[in-house]
Amino acid sequence: MKHGSKVKVHYTGTLNDGTVFDSSEGKEPLEFTIGEGRVIPGFENGVKDIKLNEKKTIKINAKDAYGERDERMVVSVPRDKFPSEIEAGGRLVLKGPQGQSLNAVVNEVKDNVVLIDLNHPLAGKELTFKVKVVEIN
Repeated sequence: MKHGSKVKVHYTGTLNDGTVFDSSEGKEPLEFTIGEGRVIPGFENGVKDIKLNEKKTIKINAKDAYGERDERMVVSVPRDKFPSEIEAGGRLVLKGPQGQSLNAVVNEVKDNVVLIDLNHPLAGKELTFKVKVVEIN
């Protein structure tokens, strides 16, 4: 496939322990354009060489997926900035400095502070995708 090709793929993404974290099974295939950067780099690079109706397993290291975990992204926020029902394990969507949405996970709720993790939940993880290209334009 060349830069600018539109591609549709069916996929199943797993972690090293076999846990499925995402799949297009039972849904529309994922559609993206080669070179636009709308999917993680390792996924796009792995799909570029697949032919129509071909199946392939793509292994992606963390840096070419969602990046390495960065402990500086675990931050302490005053407890009074959150609703009373907040609890560890909860997910939040925060607004970033440029108005972008930032996903966060609540790591710990203490008396005066809440520790939130702004790392992507898949940061630091190697990913495996089973992919089938179903359309190329």
